Amino acid sequence: MSSIRQIFLVLFVFRLLRNSFYFLRGHGVLGSLSIFYNALYKRLYHMFLSLPGIRSKVDKQIASATKELEDKLTGFGPDTNRYRKLPKEPWTPEQLKTELTQLSNLKRTRWEEGKVSGAVYHGGDELLNIQAEAMKLFSVSNPIHADVFPAVRKMEAEIVAMVLSMFNAPDHAAGATTSGGTESILMACLSARNKAKAERRVSYPEMIIPSTAHAAFHKAGQYFGITVHLVHCAAPDYTVPINKVRRLINPNTILLVGSAPNYPHGNVDDIPALSRLAIQHKLPLHVDCCLGSFLMPCLAKAGFPSPYAESGGFDFALPGVTSISVDTHKYGFAPKGNSCILYRNKSLRQYQYFISPDWSGGVYGSPSIAGSRAGALIAGAWASMMAVGEKGYIDATHKIVSTRITVQNAIKEHPVLKETLSVMGDPMVSVIAFESKDKPIDIYDIADAMSAKGWHLNSVQDPPGLHVAVTMPMTRDGAVDNLIEDLVAVVRTEKERVVEQMTGGTGAGLERKRGRQAQLYGVAGSLPDKSVVERMVVAYLDTLYLA
Repeated sequence: MSSIRQIFLVLFVFRLLRNSFYFLRGHGVLGSLSIFYNALYKRLYHMFLSLPGIRSKVDKQIASATKELEDKLTGFGPDTNRYRKLPKEPWTPEQLKTELTQLSNLKRTRWEEGKVSGAVYHGGDELLNIQAEAMKLFSVSNPIHADVFPAVRKMEAEIVAMVLSMFNAPDHAAGATTSGGTESILMACLSARNKAKAERRVSYPEMIIPSTAHAAFHKAGQYFGITVHLVHCAAPDYTVPINKVRRLINPNTILLVGSAPNYPHGNVDDIPALSRLAIQHKLPLHVDCCLGSFLMPCLAKAGFPSPYAESGGFDFALPGVTSISVDTHKYGFAPKGNSCILYRNKSLRQYQYFISPDWSGGVYGSPSIAGSRAGALIAGAWASMMAVGEKGYIDATHKIVSTRITVQNAIKEHPVLKETLSVMGDPMVSVIAFESKDKPIDIYDIADAMSAKGWHLNSVQDPPGLHVAVTMPMTRDGAVDNLIEDLVAVVRTEKERVVEQMTGGTGAGLERKRGRQAQLYGVAGSLPDKSVVERMVVAYLDTLYLA
């Protein structure tokens, strides 16, 4: 028994030393010390927040904020009907139409006026009508029953084939549709994990992602037991530093990741360099093009520079790229609930399949997370792609990217904006992010002031910033001019308020209550332990289900 214990002890020490070596190599001595210091600091701060007197104050503040949140999200007014039980008798068509009309008229952000960043990737009323007709024809269809609904199977296969062709896929490439970008990313991570387990017997999988990569990669890590290594993306370009990715690679690495573009700043990672690294270490490389969608492959045809064109591009034209996620429901203008996960070959796709051959209900297999899926959404996506066509997507790319350039030029050239704001990185597609370089002016105060003018823009953090994701509604009817005009007015007002405050003025603006964005991100940025923020997010998610 003693010899067995010694063997286990040796194995334990060997594994500990090996993991320590790779950790030190990946983060460096100073980086490792910084990680340990931050972890200890967070732990001590968490213990401080748990002290009885402190915790009661925190609980009181969270309760107050939760109540305010519930009032904001569910306070529709006394004239709004609420239904918590089925009606005793079926409603008439007239009743339904009246109620649906009232619901559609509830107060909301006017995305039709181009005042929403991202969120609504609207291709026009004519396309909406086409989608509605297609979805009506296939409203009961379900691709899990391919023999019952052969048309849906055909349309799904053709969607995948058309998207593959846009991204320079080889003849033997494969793919699948999913419910959205998050599921596409989950599938890519699952495939990489299963591949590493089957082919290399990796039991403790790890993936290396930019700090700007989508949160779906963190979700995949949590769901599938994959350790996530973050590589910090800093100014001036906010793209992933390749040398730091290289240092983090070890025998447990199952996947490298790059964004084209990333969500926070709209910058494109150096995919050619990541491709070379993936080939060198024989690792899969996933390119997240969910946000880039159909814009990225259309950039050159629309007359704009295509990222890294001189080095091979960003897609399957690079030999190291093994998977790409593409949201058809973004700049493909398909109905919400559509995305594609693309693979260089069929074997990679097969690693995401779920198969249960001995289930008592029969032999079961599904290509992705969902079992039953909405064939109507597939029909809507197929109809959208056929109705818009290559020319329509190129035209849309020209309008959207031109609008982003208009915003970017205003920030760089307008006398008021250029003194206060600066563009983060070098955006090339639809997203532009900017920060406050005038330190007394908080970018989140600007976000709240823009919200008060009816704009729904996106706040980002680490570092603090505000981003605009241009969609088709923002390209119409002078919406971008209104955006710039309001942004100039807000920045001018904020500058005046700060000057008045610094010089001891008594203007009304000095006593104002900070807005929701400033409160939330101000707290999130100042607390080393994020448990308070997590509790607020839980409260928000719970509020979504208050009837």
